[in-house]
Amino acid sequence: MSGSVTILTGPAGAGKSTVARVLAASLELSVHLHTDDFWDFISAGAILPYLPGSDAQNHTVLEATAAAAFAYAEGGYDVVADGVVGPWMLDHYRDAAREHPGIPLRYVVLRPPLDATLERARSRTAANALTDADVVADLWGRFTELGVLERHAIDTTALDVDQTVAAVRSALASPEYVIR
Repeated sequence: MSGSVTILTGPAGAGKSTVARVLAASLELSVHLHTDDFWDFISAGAILPYLPGSDAQNHTVLEATAAAAFAYAEGGYDVVADGVVGPWMLDHYRDAAREHPGIPLRYVVLRPPLDATLERARSRTAANALTDADVVADLWGRFTELGVLERHAIDTTALDVDQTVAAVRSALASPEYVIR
């Protein structure tokens, strides 16, 4: 029996990792795929993913995260992949989904207000955490106009973690969040 793949995305500081961790822990057979770790796997020659010259590296990393997500799903796990996966990088997951037609691919965008996003990013203390306000604001802006994927956005302005998890859980039950 196959599982599923859910991309839980949004700008840095949106709460993706926190929500993904809580959500995955509540599922029967699940994987929380923290995609930021895949950039850390690059031992030499890594370029911060928001810097010029990182495009080829970023495509490689997204291809690896998509392959890992679908490998787990093929094994029956419901995968919650959290990371910055904007519409500009979705093709890697869509390509993997075409190779695994029985596995649903869902796309959920967490979208808090800019001031909350910046505050969360500034308060991070983990090594390699993205805290640069200009970069965070730019990423936030890239998630404000999603075009045909706008219906995949959840406004988390007034939601705490538990309420956000409940909203994502509701989204996962809706066929509107499935993409191909």
